[in-house]
Amino acid sequence: QVQLVESGGVSLQAGGSLRLSCAASGSTFNEGCMGWFRQTPGKEREGVASLDGGGTILYADSVKGRFTISKDNAKNILYLQMTNLTPEDTALYYCAASSVWFRATLESRLYKYWGQGTQVTVSS
Repeated sequence: QVQLVESGGVSLQAGGSLRLSCAASGSTFNEGCMGWFRQTPGKEREGVASLDGGGTILYADSVKGRFTISKDNAKNILYLQMTNLTPEDTALYYCAASSVWFRATLESRLYKYWGQGTQVTVSS
């Protein structure tokens, strides 16, 4: 049974840094694709970053230069390092994965597995 469990979400001040983790079980996804998405009430889920099995990485324009996606294949954990956070980064952050390979993408419909989310709140 595939399971994705996010952790690391907290409340913090603008300008701060934070690292989210997504522990995967039931599959390594090493040859598939994994990503981070976020959602705020009343808005559609937004793609933040994606990492495919070939090592290609894609970021949303809004986070380029501030967020870094990475994966520890030995531990089967996906990370999202976030820096210089702003109130606009406040959201419920989700980890998503596919065991089928596709090039890094922020299209949420392509990911089969989803975690429950971890809340990040950034205050000004």
